[in-house]
Amino acid sequence: MNSPAIRETADLLAEAERSGKPVPPVRDRLPAHDVNAAYAVQRLNVERKLADGRRVVGRKIGLTSPAVQAQLGVDRPDFGALLSDMVVPDGGTVPGGRLLQPKVEAEVALVLGADLDVTEPNVADIIRATDFALPALEIVDSRIADWDITFADTVADNASCGLFVLGGTPVPLTGVDLRQVAMTLARGEEQVSSGTGADCLGGPLNAAVWLAGALAEVGDSLKAGDVILTGALGPMVPAVPGDLFEARISGLGSVRVRFSSEGAVQ
Repeated sequence: MNSPAIRETADLLAEAERSGKPVPPVRDRLPAHDVNAAYAVQRLNVERKLADGRRVVGRKIGLTSPAVQAQLGVDRPDFGALLSDMVVPDGGTVPGGRLLQPKVEAEVALVLGADLDVTEPNVADIIRATDFALPALEIVDSRIADWDITFADTVADNASCGLFVLGGTPVPLTGVDLRQVAMTLARGEEQVSSGTGADCLGGPLNAAVWLAGALAEVGDSLKAGDVILTGALGPMVPAVPGDLFEARISGLGSVRVRFSSEGAVQ
């Protein structure tokens, strides 16, 4: 699928990222209710980045919260590609102006130790393929002005991917029940978000099953070494220059990121 509408929409989102200037919603540029068209826009821009020398290091799952699904009028999650230049080290700093309108959410990350290319995956497949879990912060971003998004907008915009941060202490799945983990997210000394593993599609492993199945439907699969950001455990929180965020997830540890006070985050 490489129609003029697909290419023009991909160009618009790519220019928004390059210029740092958000654009109006793109949903009306695509055929109504055509999820495949939105994913075609996402895929085209990811392919362009790969041609520039970046590489896919995993996938993110979005819209795992029933409340957010209801808000956007959808009944399913979505996914996007994590690229090598999206990684921020634990305790690192996001440069001013690096993102357009960032928000932070805490998640469980899974790191695969084996390929996962089955067509009808189940939880056992995910457990067998997973090497370990980590606490993670996803810094979502939108190239759409004022976060005025529908399902088509966020899918086309690579599921609103921005950056991500992984904690540094791997935990095997035998050592933690991901459904039962409790998460708190603090901005400085103030707690700004909380939740549990069960708030993510009933558990992060369920989210990973959905992702593996969705990729199989389009002829793609997860690979050894891939990072899976399984979805937010609590509400996302806007970030401004100078903010310091720390997430603590029981059984997994903590992860931190700072936003530089130099420059302006638009």
